[in-house]
Amino acid sequence: MNKSYSGFTDKTAENLLLDAGAFFINFDIETDTFDTAVAAGKLIGATRGGGQFEAKPEIRPIEIDGVKGKAKGLQVIDSWDVKMTASVLEITKEGLARALTASEVTTSTNAKYEIIKAKNYIDLEDYIENVTYIGKKSGAAEPVIIQIYNAINTSGLSLQTKDKDEAVISMEFEGHYDAADLDSPPFAIFYPVAPPPLP
Repeated sequence: MNKSYSGFTDKTAENLLLDAGAFFINFDIETDTFDTAVAAGKLIGATRGGGQFEAKPEIRPIEIDGVKGKAKGLQVIDSWDVKMTASVLEITKEGLARALTASEVTTSTNAKYEIIKAKNYIDLEDYIENVTYIGKKSGAAEPVIIQIYNAINTSGLSLQTKDKDEAVISMEFEGHYDAADLDSPPFAIFYPVAPPPLP
């Protein structure tokens, strides 16, 4: 009989990232929980189509005469491209303002509307301290949490409406280095600690 080869083991069911998860603004990893962050209004909103996280290093090989290809130990990371996207179904004032990257919100003179206007410049206050993904991991009581830091939406606002469907805003947040910590790429992944084995 031919042997079957697969990556499936008895641990596979404990190491799956399930469903679309949820996205938050300025989630405090030390004090917030999913529920307290929702109650505090930090949830970006319901999504359709989930989201995506990317952390890609730009790696430059150092070329040496006589070496006919890439050599071990001679690569440097020049930069990190850090992004988190979310397909947001809920259209809120805050969501529209974030989608515009740099914006100002005022109230109309008759107080019937809040007016969201884009700016031609980005203030330091326009950067979001963190954008956070929280998702369920099989086999763990705690979720997987991914944060990107000093984030702004770099994809702008695209809003399409049509009959028998709902508009979805695709936000692509990019993380940025902080001048106070240039040695730390602007993201972190919080992976739940495995429970101790049963005696």
